[in-house]
Amino acid sequence: MSTIVETKTYFKGIEKVNYEGPTSKNPLAFKYYNPDEVVMGKTMKEHCRFAMSYWHTLTYMGNDPFGGATMHRPWDQREDALEIAKERVHASFEFMEKMQIPFFCFHDVDVAPRGKTLAETNANLDEIVEVIKEEMRRTGIKCLWGTTNAFGDDKFVHGAGTSCNATVFAYAAAQIKKAMDVTKELGGVNYVFWGGREGYETLLNTDTGLELDNLGRLLQMAVDYKKEIGFEGQLLIEPKPKEPTKHQYDFDTATVLAFLRKYNLQDDFKLNIEANHATLAGHTFQHELNQCRINGVLGSVDANQGDLMLGWDTDQFPTNVYETTLAMYEILLDGGFDKGGLNFDSKVRRASFEESDLFYSYIAGMDAFARGLKVAARLIEDKVFEDFKERRYASYKEGLGKDIIDGTVGFKELEAYVLENGVTPNASGRQELLESRLNQYIMETK
Repeated sequence: MSTIVETKTYFKGIEKVNYEGPTSKNPLAFKYYNPDEVVMGKTMKEHCRFAMSYWHTLTYMGNDPFGGATMHRPWDQREDALEIAKERVHASFEFMEKMQIPFFCFHDVDVAPRGKTLAETNANLDEIVEVIKEEMRRTGIKCLWGTTNAFGDDKFVHGAGTSCNATVFAYAAAQIKKAMDVTKELGGVNYVFWGGREGYETLLNTDTGLELDNLGRLLQMAVDYKKEIGFEGQLLIEPKPKEPTKHQYDFDTATVLAFLRKYNLQDDFKLNIEANHATLAGHTFQHELNQCRINGVLGSVDANQGDLMLGWDTDQFPTNVYETTLAMYEILLDGGFDKGGLNFDSKVRRASFEESDLFYSYIAGMDAFARGLKVAARLIEDKVFEDFKERRYASYKEGLGKDIIDGTVGFKELEAYVLENGVTPNASGRQELLESRLNQYIMETK
């Protein structure tokens, strides 16, 4: 089993990125992300648990529907696909070391090439996993989560777990089994399911009942296999409303929760929320995180943002501090991450094709979330919104409202109360005032 033994530098002229503060003019320095700074009792590094996405960082070449590759990476210059895969491993760990990123996430086909058969594909993956393990031992960098690409290959044209072809269902199950094995072997603390083609284009040729039942069966098999191999990581589902199918079965948080409850899987899965998927579903990022929080299913986050002028999943690096503040607000209210983290499911723009652009992009994203973390912490510590909510819903703390909460009244009792007492005046929701307060905290937080 060969490995690259020579020492290489893939990002020449770039040293370790350090915190220099908001006044720094150095483009290769953090302005707000200070890994060791303590916020609400934990360091920023512990709060954020940043992760590198292997796919967008190492294998995205700048292709789009109207043009080919614009990025010609120094780690992709060999002829042999396995040797290229090994070079990518070394490049990825050099990047994470220099960026002070403690975790990575991967799909199986990101790290190793597909073979002509499943056996050959698995053998390729085994060979590359050994190289990854060497780099993990050398650097101390860990795996946040793994997953499988059960959507890119042509066999998945009709879906994977929801395919009309039972042999494709079997292949997807085999591929997931192997990816779960690898994730466990790498010490991953989560395993993610993203139903890339688990949906439909038209109801004219689709048995949605059978497809959803089969998806439930596939996920139950995953739960059973997790227990069989002693995998202690969290199983996660990542919602998305559309792309590549017209309608995805995992449309949003509410849809996924209904699905899990129908198939009695609600105790086995949490959710991995992506910002750009939330906006494609017609929600805000905060909304999806909020719905996960109040239902106790917030597992992890794919950190990115979309372009509101474009109607597809652009996977841009997050730079909107308003959004990162409200995201971290929900995450902190949930108690912070346990096994999850902030994975940058983000890619540089097609025209940002130099290797240094990867650093500028990750710095922008990490700084945006670090800034959002500090603002959110101050908002929570000062109870800016929570005190207002407490006052707004005070009528449920005593008297009639408490009776409603306690379940001691019904329609007849409520009718009698209103006939005798009428309705008290409503108070203003003060939305604009609260938005102004939010802006004030964003602008003032050091």
